[in-house]
Amino acid sequence: MAPPAVGPMCPFFIVSDVAKALVFYTQKLGFETTFRQPFFAIVQRDGAMLFVKSGNAPPLPNPGRDPQMRWDAYCYTPDPDALAAEYAARGAPFSNPLKDTTDGLRGFEITDPDGYVLFFGRPKEPRPS
Repeated sequence: MAPPAVGPMCPFFIVSDVAKALVFYTQKLGFETTFRQPFFAIVQRDGAMLFVKSGNAPPLPNPGRDPQMRWDAYCYTPDPDALAAEYAARGAPFSNPLKDTTDGLRGFEITDPDGYVLFFGRPKEPRPS
């Protein structure tokens, strides 16, 4: 018998202002708001989903705690080149441009207004021999 399936994992970011986060994720990254309350919202694009919530605790992105832990979320995309072109046209702030990384990935980084770093990419395709 096959094990039960697990669906996409959704990051949960503590943000300074939900409305400000929603503007960024919808206008710059093309997500849709699928649920909204004053201090909590869910945005989604294709299989990627993100929960944002504001409260008493300040945002604490990974790079602020440990600069070597740059990413708060990894988002797989089969075509990082096309997505980077879309995001550039939307005026998204790239914190690291589209490139092949030293750890075998192709992608780029975007930093949101609260300092969370999202990597959009995929494993590099092997070079033909």
